[in-house]
Amino acid sequence: MGNIVSFPELGWEFDVQKIAFTIFGVQIAWYGVIISVAMAISIIYAFSHSDRFNLDNDKMLDAVIGGIIGGVIGARLYYVIMKHEDYKTFKDIINIREGGLAVYGGIIGAFLTAYVICRIKKLSFLKLFDLAGICLCIGQAIGRWGNFFNQEAFGTNTKLPWGMTSQEVQGYILSITNDGKLANGKELLWDVPVHPCFLYESIWCVLGFVFLAWYSKRRKFDGQIFLMYIGWYGLGRFFIEGLRTDSLYIGNIRASQLVAALCVIVSATLLVILSKKSTANKTAFATNTAKIVSEFDDNSGETEDIIQDEFLNEPVKKAQEVANAISNFERKTIEEIENGDSN
Repeated sequence: MGNIVSFPELGWEFDVQKIAFTIFGVQIAWYGVIISVAMAISIIYAFSHSDRFNLDNDKMLDAVIGGIIGGVIGARLYYVIMKHEDYKTFKDIINIREGGLAVYGGIIGAFLTAYVICRIKKLSFLKLFDLAGICLCIGQAIGRWGNFFNQEAFGTNTKLPWGMTSQEVQGYILSITNDGKLANGKELLWDVPVHPCFLYESIWCVLGFVFLAWYSKRRKFDGQIFLMYIGWYGLGRFFIEGLRTDSLYIGNIRASQLVAALCVIVSATLLVILSKKSTANKTAFATNTAKIVSEFDDNSGETEDIIQDEFLNEPVKKAQEVANAISNFERKTIEEIENGDSN
């Protein structure tokens, strides 16, 4: 019964096993399998669409591999720092099979590592980040289902039709509440369904992927898609994080909500500034081009005279000189013949 996840209002029940299979005595969790599938699909998309961003696949491969490693390390460090009291040994810190990866830490770690590699390989990091923003939407949309199999990342009570519950969810709620109250005084009842926050974020990321993939063909400047991803994900995460019961805190502030808010503000500001700059540059280019064309038109008569003198009149003059030389030669020859006859 402990593995049953149910959606009471919909009448749905799922037997959810955390372990997918066992290899040589090592249990492989569904969480890990889903994360791996998410990364694989994201990488396939990246390499199949690299031409759209004028990226070299060989150089990009190094950045992708480094980004994955940096992402995993960043995600784990972020989580461990926020929950340092739960990790006493180095073995506890590196054990990620039970979860404990923070999305924002992964994003920061992945992009910092990829940036360094791009600088070394002389690869445009802005173009790579644009493509990565689309790929991250795919990866996060799929990866969030790992939370479903772990029965985690859920929210507060809800009476909406898609509210979910399980014995593990109920046990967790009982462990963090006192008489149905959280530490901050908010009510959280163990016997009432909760928000499936993993599902909300998955849907939000699918929508983000569709939009960014469509807009990538219309982007105005390098880095625009990346900034749009940061803003899009931050906007959704800010509200979804407000529902969750397992947030990481900085004092009394939810860490992910704070980061999400900053991402939205920074990305929106930069998008406005850089869009105006891009438009101004294009306007200036168009103005300069029109000026050059106008000056060319004004001087077209002089230009035609130059062309006439250099490319048309000169050959004619040469031909006339040759004809005159031939005519003089013939005249002298005839005179010599006539003189000879007279003698």
